[in-house]
Amino acid sequence: MSGRELTLLCEGSIELVGRIPRSSNETFLVEVTGTDGTSYAVYKPEAGERPLPDFEPGLYRRERAAYLLSESLGWGLVPPTVIREEAPLGVGSLQWFIQCDFQEHYFTLFADAPETHRELARIALFDYVSNNTDRKSGHVLRGDDGRVWGIDHGLCFSASFKLRTVIWDFAGEPIPDGLLEDIAPLAEAAPPDVAQLLDVDEVAALQRRVQRLLREGVLPVDRTGMRYPWPLV
Repeated sequence: MSGRELTLLCEGSIELVGRIPRSSNETFLVEVTGTDGTSYAVYKPEAGERPLPDFEPGLYRRERAAYLLSESLGWGLVPPTVIREEAPLGVGSLQWFIQCDFQEHYFTLFADAPETHRELARIALFDYVSNNTDRKSGHVLRGDDGRVWGIDHGLCFSASFKLRTVIWDFAGEPIPDGLLEDIAPLAEAAPPDVAQLLDVDEVAALQRRVQRLLREGVLPVDRTGMRYPWPLV
């Protein structure tokens, strides 16, 4: 995607279209309009976040951090995501809406679209690095252009290891050298724009997870059989 999307998200006027159903927190489809056109986006206001015992308020910051981490790696897995202070229901994240067939998700892509497996495995690696607590099957999309995306990253980056995901089909497989090279700098430091959205313990935990990946060189394995989100889709 180009800078047009970020400019529109950062500067466009926001109009609520409707609430997105079956979301744990209040999530809205909005229309964003700027000098360069109009597009849909997904708005997650802090005011609509459900209190959680293991995450501080401000999950929208983690949505932004996941996008910045993906961009710093050069992976482009997360749709453009910004923080908007002035929005209809207050501060929150605003993410580019991906046009896709919502009947497709991780399980269907893994079963029916082997050409997506490389990107699905990359998402599995990203989820370990970011400590994703909520990688449901429906949080993996294939855009109308064929590109694979990961969405819904509000429950990432905890200092405690909380990985829960449906993507275990690649467990134990060697991580390609190119991906190890991509993540290697994270073993020493998180990108500054990511680090400023997290606390020091979360940044240190991210570094430790990457150090472990570099030592072991394989995609993580769930030896408990319990690291799944619910619902699965």
